[in-house]
Amino acid sequence: MAEHAATSPARVWSMRAIYLGIALGILLLELLPLQTQPRNFAGPDMILLLTFTFALRRPEYVPPAVVGLALLLADLLLQRPPGLMAGLAVVATQMLRNRSEGLRTLPFSVEWLTAALAIAAVMLGYRVVLALFVIPQAPMLLVLTQLLSTALAYPLMVLGCVALFGIRRVAPGEVDTLGHRI
Repeated sequence: MAEHAATSPARVWSMRAIYLGIALGILLLELLPLQTQPRNFAGPDMILLLTFTFALRRPEYVPPAVVGLALLLADLLLQRPPGLMAGLAVVATQMLRNRSEGLRTLPFSVEWLTAALAIAAVMLGYRVVLALFVIPQAPMLLVLTQLLSTALAYPLMVLGCVALFGIRRVAPGEVDTLGHRI
């Protein structure tokens, strides 16, 4: 019966709300003026990490519309080109959702590498599009430190999501409340 509780409609919708709530909380923290001097390094993109963790572990919790909404709001509030990061992240999330079934039985290192490659693809795609439209960009060293810190923070995000919200991988053969395989 515990298997059914993880996929009940109430659980799915509550986890979608939790995802949006966490994303809004991260945005609030990113908007707070905690430091007045520019930094030489960039921290991890926590919203992207959260999204990819949910997409690889429990893909039903992050439908494209919810991911698009959260990241479009982030684009608008963080004064990035509206929809660019959101669009790239939605595409990467869909790619990860499609691969999540194949990663269920593989070791965590493969999941981590898959997430790191998706993070790199999103960040590289973002820079390429900005370069095509001759939009000013952050220095390359800053982008590389963000890429590295985001990739290295993935295991911590997974650990936090498992400990706080029970976001674990879908077990092979697990079924939803209607008896359909997930």
